[in-house]
Amino acid sequence: MTLRNWILCIGLSFTTAGEVSGQAQYAFRITFSDKAGSPSIANPLSFLSQRALDRRALHGVAVDPTDLPVSPDYMDSVLTITNGVRHVTSRWLNTCVVLVTDSSKILLLQNKPYVTDIKYVAYFGGGLHNEAPKFDEETRTPKPQYKTTGTPAYYGPSWDQTNMVKGDCLHDLGFMGQGKLIAVLDDGFQYVNTNPGFDSLMSSGRLLDKYNFVRADTSVFAVHNHGTEVLSTMAGYVPNVYVGAAPKAEYALYVTEHQGPENPIEMDNMIAGMERADSLGADILTSSLGYDVFYGPVPYTIPDSEMTGNTTPVAIAANHAVSKGMLLVITAGNEGSSGLLTPGDADSVITVGSVNINKIPPGNSGHGPNADGQVKPDVCALGQPGSVLLSSLNAISINGTSIATPQIAGFAACLWQAGASKTNFEVKQAILQSSHLFSTPGLPQLGYGIPDFCNAHKTLSVAETVPLNNSIKVYPNPFTSTLTLEINARNPETVAIQLTDITGKLVYDQESSVTNGLNVLNLNMTSELSVGVYLCRVVMAHQVHTVKVVKQ
Repeated sequence: MTLRNWILCIGLSFTTAGEVSGQAQYAFRITFSDKAGSPSIANPLSFLSQRALDRRALHGVAVDPTDLPVSPDYMDSVLTITNGVRHVTSRWLNTCVVLVTDSSKILLLQNKPYVTDIKYVAYFGGGLHNEAPKFDEETRTPKPQYKTTGTPAYYGPSWDQTNMVKGDCLHDLGFMGQGKLIAVLDDGFQYVNTNPGFDSLMSSGRLLDKYNFVRADTSVFAVHNHGTEVLSTMAGYVPNVYVGAAPKAEYALYVTEHQGPENPIEMDNMIAGMERADSLGADILTSSLGYDVFYGPVPYTIPDSEMTGNTTPVAIAANHAVSKGMLLVITAGNEGSSGLLTPGDADSVITVGSVNINKIPPGNSGHGPNADGQVKPDVCALGQPGSVLLSSLNAISINGTSIATPQIAGFAACLWQAGASKTNFEVKQAILQSSHLFSTPGLPQLGYGIPDFCNAHKTLSVAETVPLNNSIKVYPNPFTSTLTLEINARNPETVAIQLTDITGKLVYDQESSVTNGLNVLNLNMTSELSVGVYLCRVVMAHQVHTVKVVKQ
């Protein structure tokens, strides 16, 4: 079907006698050819926050053209030609989503040289940005906090889920997420501004950002409450009543899910949330949302063959987010043997499944691996049931990977706080390696199993060990085609040299014999590696040296 006939078809399909002319909106995703007119990459503070730049510097991630906003000239042209409304944009995918009341106007973009693709992604009979908030956004009454005790009673109903992954070990050491920023993408956060369980978050100024990508405003407390339940497992904090996984972290709350029939536009909302979190400088992003079937006015089923980890728009964006230095923790979904939801299939994210108190997965926890054969889910946590807060301090129990996922994100924030110099990749690897099935992964619903954050902390501490007297040097860094290692060995031995990419995939593995004294090893990386960030690990008889390297 041609684009013109398709437009005429959708126009006829969704016009009914009950609709008022001008209220209905059609959503289209438009892909641009380039970023002409975008700000200069030499001035990154014009499109990224200082915190985002600091995170990139820490992880050796350079600002590149994917960070540039979409072309303002192209955006203005699209809005003028279509008489449309800007909904969201993606700098990583170089797209925008525009809302129009007359779908035929999209035809005027077909032959524009700066437009490479147009996709119809949603229909809203009453308009999308016109929905009124349902609840008061600002009403809240602060309640007093209580003294920390560090006992199981201190956690209250959240003890079982905390104890399962040994998260209290990090809390006992004083790591409760301080200084780490977690972005949460969900459907809404009703009661967060009124439930005393969130008073610590709200009164301390640790809620750094909020935005509703569905309505294009800041009304995150006005709609729905699945996000509230998710957030409580991390940010809930009333000692001796309920304590979440990262009760002293900073948070950004983003509404990306539109309640009602599913449309592909929700992937665009999610991507926009990821990019805003990146720009803000978030360390961790977690979402208990995922997609496989869109059954709304724009029906579409994502083929199993596209759940490869790098094919769907949200999986591509999730991998981009990780490449920028963020750690992403995403639900596997509740589809059981039907498979994963995207972006839970994404290569680089930590995908989370659900188990009961006996570490047995329920039948509905999403099965892996992804279509590329990668182990998914990566890890599991208690979600059958998990304990959450909603409208009051009376915790409730609910089931699903939605509740297991943020627990891992919260404790990951505490772990990263403990290993502040580590990369997102190193934190992910420590979590995986601590899991009880790490040596025998692959069970459809368990992956690497249940993490032990106490052991993960020990792993990061060991990785901090640098050989004395600078006995190993790795240079140049960044490198292009050859990586040189200088190893000053005390005795003849065989050393293992390994490089892993940001997803944890082993991309280089070699053993070399060294003699007593200075040894110089030149590693040819021309064909093996693409541009990016890698972890170089040199394993010797009595020491391990790990360093982050960048391939240019």
